[in-house]
Amino acid sequence: MRYSPEALLAFVEAAALGSFSAAARRLRKSQSTISTAIANLEADLGLTLFDRQARQPVLTEAGRKVLGHVQEILAASERLDALSIRLGDNIEPRLTIVFSDTYQPNHHDNLLKHFERRYQDIELECMIAEGEDVLDLLQTGRAHLGMLAVQPTYPPEIAVSRLPEQTEMGLFVAHDHPLTRLPALTQAHLASSRQLYLNTYTGNNATKPRGRTWSAPSYLMLLEMAEQGAGWAILPHWLVKQYGQQRLTELKMRGWPQTISVDAVWSKLTPPGPAGLWLLDRLLENANDQAAALRD
Repeated sequence: MRYSPEALLAFVEAAALGSFSAAARRLRKSQSTISTAIANLEADLGLTLFDRQARQPVLTEAGRKVLGHVQEILAASERLDALSIRLGDNIEPRLTIVFSDTYQPNHHDNLLKHFERRYQDIELECMIAEGEDVLDLLQTGRAHLGMLAVQPTYPPEIAVSRLPEQTEMGLFVAHDHPLTRLPALTQAHLASSRQLYLNTYTGNNATKPRGRTWSAPSYLMLLEMAEQGAGWAILPHWLVKQYGQQRLTELKMRGWPQTISVDAVWSKLTPPGPAGLWLLDRLLENANDQAAALRD
């Protein structure tokens, strides 16, 4: 390749984050390394990609046009890397998967059983996390593969594929909660009552709801708090059905329940090995193909 892959990635990260220093932190490089890589890319292209006159670097018109092409190059490189991993036989000794409670594997009841038969010697670790915590575990190299509710945006170094299943989310409270006695529930009623909301370890206060709140980093903890009458919570239907012990009432309100999609995510910098990619492929297959796929 004429252009350094490291320079291309540094350019994409700096463009996404609007800062050379932020890109350096994300890629775990020094700021001087990122600045030099981008300067070398500009020299190779004969173009100025960033306007450095402002406090933070801003993409030039040429930079905006180049960005899409660089993203295509990196995507093609990632596909080639994934293919080489799939065709290779260097099985990773350990695989860590981060599951989200928003994901209900309806069609994968036997998936881990088939995984165990295929990769008997691998050490498999399963974790539970949500939202930004999943991304942080991937970015720090603590996990290899994750699942989470669809996010509005993802960091450039995170690869994403949409899972075929969707999850239904509803509003739940304890049976004796005052909200259950209202004939017509409104948003104003919810606002006047304590909300139990998901608050990840690496999240920010921008998503914190207003009013009286309690929080927890997992839906299962929110479920337990709701069972004790602490407030109302948005919970996955399947989780309430499986673990709610029939102690919760679903609130009926316009617009609810809601259906959300779930993404599989992994780091482009440290992608899963053959075993992880085999598992990812099985997760991404349509439900109708599951039985045949698991026999392979």
